Amino acid sequence: MCWAYTSRIIRHKLAREGKQLDSPEMALAKMMDVGFKSVAVQSLHTIPGEEYHDLYRNAKRFARMAGGLYRVRIGDPLLAKNEDLIRVTEAIIRHLPKQRKKNEAVVLMGHGTEHAANAFYPAMAYYLQRRDPNIFVGTVEGAPTIKDIKAALLAKKIKKVYLMPFMSVAGDHARNDMAGDEKDSWKSILTLAGITCVPILKGMASYDDIADIWVDHLKTIYTQKYHKDKR
Repeated sequence: MCWAYTSRIIRHKLAREGKQLDSPEMALAKMMDVGFKSVAVQSLHTIPGEEYHDLYRNAKRFARMAGGLYRVRIGDPLLAKNEDLIRVTEAIIRHLPKQRKKNEAVVLMGHGTEHAANAFYPAMAYYLQRRDPNIFVGTVEGAPTIKDIKAALLAKKIKKVYLMPFMSVAGDHARNDMAGDEKDSWKSILTLAGITCVPILKGMASYDDIADIWVDHLKTIYTQKYHKDKR
């Protein structure tokens, strides 16, 4: 097993710290070079957005080149179908802050994208709000925006929120865009609007029952019948 990172920014940042990380393409090339014939690639993305589709296309190319891998399978991201939305909803409900009071809200920060898969964020909000109307889902680079979330919170006269990253890890977006002290962070924007913010810096992959969904996607591609891609 090996780890690979789709984000060039993360790879370059860690390289400056002396940590050399492979892209998925580099990892697959190394596996092919040492003689592996069958490889399973499990995405740790949250939605099937642009990065996931780039990963899928590029990984599949290794099964189409002469002398390449015989079989490459790619597992779904966290959210890929209705069943995933339901499972993630139940898991998030279980992990809401225990100290939270009835009139306090939870705001989840997703990455967001211009890709059509951004629709998974409003879908996630729909399922969560069926269980708890004071849970909101926003995004950094898609919709809903923090402006939308702020308006919804003010309309409900919410005075305190818990900010949680809806990403696999609590990285730069969570620490800076969500919980940072800069004036454009979610914490600063909501605080200026009179809403007390309590950031929780814990990514989705840190919760076992959510990580299990990614693991189940990996198990699924192991049990699928194999049909060699002729394209």
